[in-house]
Amino acid sequence: MAAESGENKNSFNRYACLCAIIASIISIIFGYDTGVMSGAMIFIKEDLKISDVQVEILAGILNICALVGSLAAGRTSDYIGRRYTIVLASIIFLIGAVLMGYAPNYAILMTGRCTAGVGVGFALMIAPVYSAEISSPSTRGFLTSLPELCISFGILLGYTSNYLFGKLTLRLGWRMMLGVAAVPSLALAFGILKMPESPRWLVLEGRLKEAKKILLLISNSEEEAESRFHDIKIAAGIDPDCVEEVAKPPNIHHGQGVWKDLFIRPTPAVRRILIAAIGIHFFEHSTGIEAVVLYSPRIFHKAGVTSKNKLLLATVGVGLTKTTFILIATVFLDKVGRRRLLLTSTAGLVVSLSGLGFALTMVELNPGERLVWALCLSIIFTYLYVAFFSIGLGPITWVYSSEIFPLRLRAQGASIGVAVNRLMNAIVSMSFISIYKAITIGGAFFMFAGVSLVAWWFFFFLLPETKGKSLEEIEILFTKNTRHENQGLEIQPTTSNSV
Repeated sequence: MAAESGENKNSFNRYACLCAIIASIISIIFGYDTGVMSGAMIFIKEDLKISDVQVEILAGILNICALVGSLAAGRTSDYIGRRYTIVLASIIFLIGAVLMGYAPNYAILMTGRCTAGVGVGFALMIAPVYSAEISSPSTRGFLTSLPELCISFGILLGYTSNYLFGKLTLRLGWRMMLGVAAVPSLALAFGILKMPESPRWLVLEGRLKEAKKILLLISNSEEEAESRFHDIKIAAGIDPDCVEEVAKPPNIHHGQGVWKDLFIRPTPAVRRILIAAIGIHFFEHSTGIEAVVLYSPRIFHKAGVTSKNKLLLATVGVGLTKTTFILIATVFLDKVGRRRLLLTSTAGLVVSLSGLGFALTMVELNPGERLVWALCLSIIFTYLYVAFFSIGLGPITWVYSSEIFPLRLRAQGASIGVAVNRLMNAIVSMSFISIYKAITIGGAFFMFAGVSLVAWWFFFFLLPETKGKSLEEIEILFTKNTRHENQGLEIQPTTSNSV
């Protein structure tokens, strides 16, 4: 079936939106942890007397552990369900936050950071997948982008926490910054139990009655629910005319054999999907967002901002810009489409990173002077970079990679994308200081601009438009010879007999 028959394209289901919002709260916790660490590192370095190398490891180790967590999350969510995987992620986060808030030394701090990292891996994989699986095609872009919006909101909260708790004593301030994340983790672990399970996961398990009941809640009409139920049963390998309350799908697997279907014997469509998912996650962080978000105080310091309070305030501006423009992106994702926003965003990254590289290079070439114009340009291009990233590449990475995999491969396919994402995040966050010391800070951002240019070409040729398609239809876009069809900004809707 093409666009799901019986669905009012302009309708919006409040219950599905509420479920996506609650699931995305875990992303706020992750965002907070990322944002708060940028300022906390200033105080941690002073209190614990650690080196720049130890600071880099502290910043990046979270993502190494998140890589492990994301790979485990795919199989876990196939086995215990999407909802309980979110509960598990919340508990892991809770333990990590308590350890970091207590941390009497660097070793305990690293233990807490590693624990939280595993929770990050679970959260980044499961929140977008759950949101995609409960949403309809007309609102999937908005609902699936909520985790990224929540990450940005969490980063903003983290920056604000830096500014507020930074006024406390050195020993107490950074521990409060890190430990307070335990409170929402505990609340989410209980709150998530009131949410429904993903109907698509229930169908995979053969629990048809439960899936149908949930589809009636997250659809705007009985006809829409029936249409979605029909498509999901076909995708799961169940007779679409089956009326049993419990059925045994021919492909029930709890995630077994998925890696073979992804890497060893993928169909041409699955191979293209995997390349697209890995590529978009690779470029999200190789274009430098982690360098800006995590090290923005250092960037502004290099540009000439020397006061600690002013550094933290300027960093709050980064978080505010990121949150505002992701909020704008959530409104336009289902109207403008993924491709248009993605290509516009990436082109903007090339321009803003080049401008930031130029401004910082001018500052470094004149070490004895205070170049006010270069300082202003550095701040403007930093905010401009964050704005372009947040209106396209940031949210679309998670929307796109969570919607393109076939049902059976979705959880573990998405987890592979998240693993690549965390690996690139770790590489950038753990090497940025060393890179800019080797090639100058301006040279580092020129390098990111070059990567962004390559990313634009990758997106243009390999990523078809998915706006308005049901999850069950999207594989067809990659089944076709998409090179020719992707020259336009959208692939035309398929006919009603296409599935």
